[in-house]
Amino acid sequence: MSAPPESAVSTTDLKKTYPAAGPRPAVHAVRGIDLDVPKGEFFGLLGPNGAGKSTTIGMLTTLVVPTGGSARVCGLDVVRQPVEIKRRIGVVSQNNTLDSDLTAGENLEFRGRFFGLGARDARRRADELMELFGLTEQRGGNPFEISGGQAKRFMICRALMHGPEVLFLDEPTAGLDPQTRTNLWEVLRGLQESGQTIVLTTHYMEEAEALCEKVAVVDHGKILASGTVDELKGAAGADTVITVTYDAPPPREIKALADRDGISKVEIHDGQVRVFAAEAEGILGELVAVGAAAGVGVTDATQLRPSLETVFLTITGRDYRE
Repeated sequence: MSAPPESAVSTTDLKKTYPAAGPRPAVHAVRGIDLDVPKGEFFGLLGPNGAGKSTTIGMLTTLVVPTGGSARVCGLDVVRQPVEIKRRIGVVSQNNTLDSDLTAGENLEFRGRFFGLGARDARRRADELMELFGLTEQRGGNPFEISGGQAKRFMICRALMHGPEVLFLDEPTAGLDPQTRTNLWEVLRGLQESGQTIVLTTHYMEEAEALCEKVAVVDHGKILASGTVDELKGAAGADTVITVTYDAPPPREIKALADRDGISKVEIHDGQVRVFAAEAEGILGELVAVGAAAGVGVTDATQLRPSLETVFLTITGRDYRE
């Protein structure tokens, strides 16, 4: 029996409470989170605004001191060994934090020198990363005059200059156009395929579904669900929606599907039928067959599997968050 993979990030009952200040009561931002991210995994931390994601990432990157529980990154304790952890991680925040007094390329070389690379090695490493991310032509640009997508890629390059064991990405594609976002996804997939451990926070469910091997849904400072996307879909009870459009009123027999185990709802409107089912196998064929037996033809048919977004809303609710 093979040994389980070594953890890159692990937490046990991790908590953060901000004390009361004047009329403001104490804020329990994180209420006891357990995480286990194996080395080489692409892990997503999802949640509404104010759920505790940023505070959790802050603790894992040693910027926020926990008030309870424990956390280890690269095998090191976040409270007792913060300096050692900072040497082993890369962090990319939402906002552009590049130094405007340096060119985009110099930002990378400076980071390399800060982590002990010689001038020649720092320049070589920067050249490699800029080529990988398609940024060579922008190396001499002002970090705040290049496009938002280019600035984000330079920030990721900077975070990778010292070869971190774990890369933390906080909303890496926020504010980017769809084409730039998709291109960045390809780069991130390549990093993970090369063995890079990545921990991602995002509000884009499509992004988490496209990139992450496992995800955890956080709300009110607690993990409500975690696992692979497929595991979350199954556990949340999100239904597949089978939609069939007939060329005449649907047969009456279709209404009886609503009484079958595994089917939560059947909607019939004019010539269209929508069936919501936990297990969709065979239902589409049955709807076509029932229509054919009644002399009713099918003009359109679709089968939409549950998305991570539907699961997210099922778990956290649909209320607006401030």
